[in-house]
Amino acid sequence: MAREFLGWLGVPAGREWLDVGCGTGALTQTILATCAPRSVLGVDASAGYVAYAREQVTDARARFAVADARDLRLDGGAFDVVVSGLVLNFVPEAERAVREWARVARAGGRVAAYVWDYAGEMQLMRHFWDAAVALDPGALELDEGRRFPICRPEPLAELWRGSGLGEVEVRAIDVPTRFRDFDDYWSPFLGGQAPAPGYAMSLSGEARDALRDRIRAGLPVSGDGSIELMARAWAVRRGRCAGEGGRVP
Repeated sequence: MAREFLGWLGVPAGREWLDVGCGTGALTQTILATCAPRSVLGVDASAGYVAYAREQVTDARARFAVADARDLRLDGGAFDVVVSGLVLNFVPEAERAVREWARVARAGGRVAAYVWDYAGEMQLMRHFWDAAVALDPGALELDEGRRFPICRPEPLAELWRGSGLGEVEVRAIDVPTRFRDFDDYWSPFLGGQAPAPGYAMSLSGEARDALRDRIRAGLPVSGDGSIELMARAWAVRRGRCAGEGGRVP
């Protein structure tokens, strides 16, 4: 997903990057491996994630800091490229956050992000929530497809335009996901973290078994027991990057 996203951005080598909501540093590592950046600053609101990223990413071009996506405390116009991967849905006041990202980007620089298509072709989650809501209408309030309205192309593009990022493009990034068998699919939902696993583990044993069986019945299981689903993200970007059609100061 990250490689496809970064390839779409088409950023020339030697640029200064900001990775907002860097988490464990996975997107930062992909930038370092594929984009030949001059530098990458990864920021996250979680001190634990930042500490982990510092341990995992030892490239001298990368550094990490704790920062709020809505108030970065960074100089305006400091970065050629500002990116965020699978984070924006979870940021309160998304409009404020994107305006802040635009502020710290240089004129003509990229401001781009991608989010899971929870309401559509994030199929492993859709199978879960569709089954959960069929058994328990109250689960609808937890469904990420309902909770995160910007996970569709039109609202995502409007969010960028409304933040002053007028030249906007949105595209789908599809990644096939293959599960060895149903247990391979189901076991992550028993971890108790994030909305779907948290919901599954809040159920009684009997209700959880009913949910499991309904999901299993709706999945496309191959003859060898494997399950192939699609994971789709929507990606959005603005503007040409500094260096496209002449370097922007």
